[in-house]
Amino acid sequence: MTMTEGRAVLGEPSDCREDPQLLRGEATFVGDVTLPRMAHMAILGADRAHATIKGIDTSAAEALPGVLSVATAADFADVMPMPCIWIPGGVESHFPPHPYGLPGARPVLTGDKVRHYGDPIALVVAETPRQAHAALKAIRVDYEDLPVVTLADEAVKDGAPQLHEAVPNNLNAYWTCGEKELTDQAIAEAEVVVELDLVNQRTINSPIEPRGAVGNYEAATGDYTLYASTQGPHNHRFLLSALVLGIPFNKLRVIAPTVGGSFGTKGYLYPDMALVLLMSKKLGRPVKWVDTRTGLMNSTVQGRDHRQHVTLAGTRDGKMTGLRATSYANLGAYPSTIGPGVATALMGRSISGMYAIGASFCEVYAAFTNTVSLGAQRGSGRAEATFLMERLVDRYAAEIGMDPAEVRLKNLVPDDAFPYENGLGWTYDSGSYRENLDKALALSGYSDMAARKAEARTRGKRLGVGLACYVAICGVGPSTRMSKEGMLGGTWESSNIRVHPTGEVSATVGSASTGQSHYTVYAQVVAQELGIDPSLVQVMEGDTLRAPYGQGTYGSRSYSMAGPSLALTARKVKEKMRRGAAALFDVDVDKVVYQDGKIFVQGEEETKSKSFADLAMALWYGWGLPPEVEPTVDETTFFDPPDFNYPFGSHVAVVEIDELTGVTEVVSYTAVDDAGNIGNPTIVKGQIEGSIVHGLGQALMEHAVYDEEGILVTADLRNYALPRAADVPFFQLDRTVTPTPHNVLGAKGAGEIATVPPAAALVNAVVDALSDLGVQHIDMPITPEKVWRRLYPEGDSQ
Repeated sequence: MTMTEGRAVLGEPSDCREDPQLLRGEATFVGDVTLPRMAHMAILGADRAHATIKGIDTSAAEALPGVLSVATAADFADVMPMPCIWIPGGVESHFPPHPYGLPGARPVLTGDKVRHYGDPIALVVAETPRQAHAALKAIRVDYEDLPVVTLADEAVKDGAPQLHEAVPNNLNAYWTCGEKELTDQAIAEAEVVVELDLVNQRTINSPIEPRGAVGNYEAATGDYTLYASTQGPHNHRFLLSALVLGIPFNKLRVIAPTVGGSFGTKGYLYPDMALVLLMSKKLGRPVKWVDTRTGLMNSTVQGRDHRQHVTLAGTRDGKMTGLRATSYANLGAYPSTIGPGVATALMGRSISGMYAIGASFCEVYAAFTNTVSLGAQRGSGRAEATFLMERLVDRYAAEIGMDPAEVRLKNLVPDDAFPYENGLGWTYDSGSYRENLDKALALSGYSDMAARKAEARTRGKRLGVGLACYVAICGVGPSTRMSKEGMLGGTWESSNIRVHPTGEVSATVGSASTGQSHYTVYAQVVAQELGIDPSLVQVMEGDTLRAPYGQGTYGSRSYSMAGPSLALTARKVKEKMRRGAAALFDVDVDKVVYQDGKIFVQGEEETKSKSFADLAMALWYGWGLPPEVEPTVDETTFFDPPDFNYPFGSHVAVVEIDELTGVTEVVSYTAVDDAGNIGNPTIVKGQIEGSIVHGLGQALMEHAVYDEEGILVTADLRNYALPRAADVPFFQLDRTVTPTPHNVLGAKGAGEIATVPPAAALVNAVVDALSDLGVQHIDMPITPEKVWRRLYPEGDSQ
């Protein structure tokens, strides 16, 4: 551990810089952005899921007080549709068209037909938000209704309603990975075969801040500025300028102010981003749009939504030999910016989890339906894969009469097998899976569960315990590899460090925080490397004008991508300062030592040394430097790792079910995760706890429900349940540490990893509690009604 003035910096807890302004309500979100003469935009979403638009009458809306402009798709005929930049890699795929020959997504406003409830078809800009929303009600749309399909497995059948002319049978792609013939053979020859039909239900991302956007066009310069709640300001700058608006890249600046959570939703292009810019240019005024909670639920990308048939084969003594999964993935009405890759590679290549299985195969039918577009949701793809694997392990254990923990321990990838190719496309970097699972079992008191079950029955409760192990691909970064997975762009990360004459440092990064305390932990990285106090490090990100180009924040990549980039840049700073000191002291550079923020000549520390600040000033002056040493210190790194990183962990959930009501209470939850070397344990602890709660929500209560007409009936928080404090137990958390060799920090992703296993652990626990009744599976969310009906199939609890 590097020390700064005798203190450890990186890897130690510290207060978060971001907290004071958030706690005092002083942070600036998009909703707080106010510009002179700013007008306000509201967007009209379709009130049906599938229909041809025969006409739109906006005359009444245009005549209302305060209305500045009303626009429909006809007003944006020269605006390109938004693109999709992550297609299913290596297979034929079908998308709506884009003028540049790219996979297309959705138009900024729909003019031909609506394809999901809430599809944006018109907008109003007015002096106030109230006037804009009032005018929406005056717009008259003449529809001709079309048949609706909301399930992926139904959408690909012959005769299903068709959403896009360019996508036959609504099939975006049929994608596979693994060895089909070997897997089929392993299943055919197995002593034991278990099967499950699973529904990984659609859920709605619910960050505390809905999306928002403010556009400002400066006629004098032709410059556009977009304030947006975005995870990737640099990517959005490129995509909007080059592929949607058709304007010069240098004419668009994107600023992400404070972002109130995302969970994956704010990494996508949305119509509002382009529309506020277009309307600002038209009106000569800044234009602001802020979504409502119901609007978010009907327009912002949703998560999960796979319908699967899965099979596991093995021996009677507990060795798993074959795994096969067939999944129908619901992409929604339009491909989101990266949705198809989330539904295919991130899920399919992850299904084997921690286990060494002889043969595995996964096939995915990615289909369009009359629902909101699918996108990332914290742990996306990996959570769905872990759910199917961990449910199969428990089903297999029950079939052969072996303890679920024993089956897992028997099949874990051994420590000496790393790097380990899982047979599906991932090469796990490092791990000590048995140590991790053993620690989770011990911490949870797993060996005492039989006694705890008996005690619970005396109180009218059924106690169940569920295990779930996972491996989560994170640190999305190897650009060449991502291109093979269908990513149309690079996935490296960047950073810049400038040393000021006062010895203070400014570090700019290409990522964009959505609440992960980047400003705190990035300062720790720089302080560790340079041997200075973190208070001297200013961290800047989220503004394309001042930060180097970066790929953004997603896939648990911030610390394991931007962190190493900053560390490498800081090492360049140290080397520059060593060369500068060598010139000033007139010695060879190999005699100059940089240690804990001091630079000195080896063996002459008392007479030939400078502090970090003193040398920074000397280099700023530039006096007496040879031609090969430029004045000042200003270094940049673009970091593209050799491979992903693979955090992992083991979770144990204990539930009690009330025998009279079917209510499930989570009484304890143990999580042992491994994210390699971590930067700040306080921050990671918060990420782990929040992730577990996210997974608990899907397991027990969250479900985006569409009716037969494609209407989202869970479109507000009265009808869509989210976990509250009373639903959550105190957590027992621990960790193991196996650094990745793929970056200089040894860091693996942490931000979403603990969302991956909770749904599986909790469903396993509920099924365990009901196993004596012959219950083998219950679909999520596990509501009291579902449990009660399993307890009392005849309908009588008396």
